[in-house]
Amino acid sequence: MATTNLSYYDKASIPNAKPFRFGIVVSEWNPDITGNMHKGAIETLLDCGAEESNIVSWDVPGSFELVYGCKKMVETQKVDAVIAIGNVIQGETKHFDFVCDGVTQGIVDLNIKYDVPVIFCVLTDNIKQQSIDRSGGKLGNKGIECAVAAIKMAAIKNLDKPSNTLGF
Repeated sequence: MATTNLSYYDKASIPNAKPFRFGIVVSEWNPDITGNMHKGAIETLLDCGAEESNIVSWDVPGSFELVYGCKKMVETQKVDAVIAIGNVIQGETKHFDFVCDGVTQGIVDLNIKYDVPVIFCVLTDNIKQQSIDRSGGKLGNKGIECAVAAIKMAAIKNLDKPSNTLGF
């Protein structure tokens, strides 16, 4: 169970996001939850120096479709990092398990196959209240936490560029 505020970050410990281009792929399923995480991610990227014109967002129907959306984002948009935003809430069938396993493994596979980090911003909760708490509620916003991870991973991805230093 999460006990820390997902929204907290120390801006001084994060590289400047200005030189990077970010992709965000958002599931349309549970849009109140994914919309909050999307908003938190964008606000954080901008707060950390990213240019609005360097943030590309796409919607996909559900969390299972995040993998293909992220794959196409990596292949076509010249991004330094992608954030996959989704929400799966436990129901009465095993569908939850299959979707969670598929999305998790798919994002792992993308991270192995491509030289672009794909950040897992998928809430997999037992009840909707847990998702609310983690998408801007009492535990903060997972989108913010994942935007910080995307910035840090974009900096690592670009370590081979002479002008880049991690800065954290």
